[in-house]
Amino acid sequence: MDTGRDPDGRRGRWSLVVPLKPLGAAKTRLAGAFGATERRALALAFALDTVAAALTCGAVRDVVVVTDDREAAGALTGLGARVVPDRPGAGLNAALAYGAAMARARRPGAAVATLNADLPALRAAELARVLTAAGRFPRAFLADAADIGTTFLSARPGIELHPAFGGASRVRHLSSGAAEIRLHGVPSVRRDVDTATDLRAALALGVGVRTSARLGAGAGAWDGR
Repeated sequence: MDTGRDPDGRRGRWSLVVPLKPLGAAKTRLAGAFGATERRALALAFALDTVAAALTCGAVRDVVVVTDDREAAGALTGLGARVVPDRPGAGLNAALAYGAAMARARRPGAAVATLNADLPALRAAELARVLTAAGRFPRAFLADAADIGTTFLSARPGIELHPAFGGASRVRHLSSGAAEIRLHGVPSVRRDVDTATDLRAALALGVGVRTSARLGAGAGAWDGR
């Protein structure tokens, strides 16, 4: 629980919730380009680069990762994230609501936001711009690069997230009353990676060191086509 003390001046900063499914079940749409072992390794690299970038963002106080994957939990804890198990076990949106509740259990007055775990090109400065824009609305979201899904959803203090992720979630979040954030120059916050085409686009933006190293190691045989 928040004690009321704020020695580092971070009271107004955001708590981010990042969901991560077990690595063995992640990134199945990359199957045409990578084998199961490499998909698992890439899913972890994506998550590590996403969380590492988020933790360096000046607008972020803490990151809560919801996952049941032990390997990922250990690696993400090492970065400084707080990892909690997916106790609801009822899918993505239940996990996100649970993660937000865990963040607010420690900081009852926290503004919370969810962020996809597959944003390997994430830039802290771009995330900061999105969070600043989100703070103007009770709830807000950012569509993915295809303008179909959602990569980010936020709720100000005292407001529930009401996540509606999965598939065409942009329309569902609009219908739920969340404001759509329209910003130029934040492609790294919108560029999630599900397919080989997505990965090429992320590489064009510049991925983080872990994804880059993974692609230069076991996944080096992939020629990007």
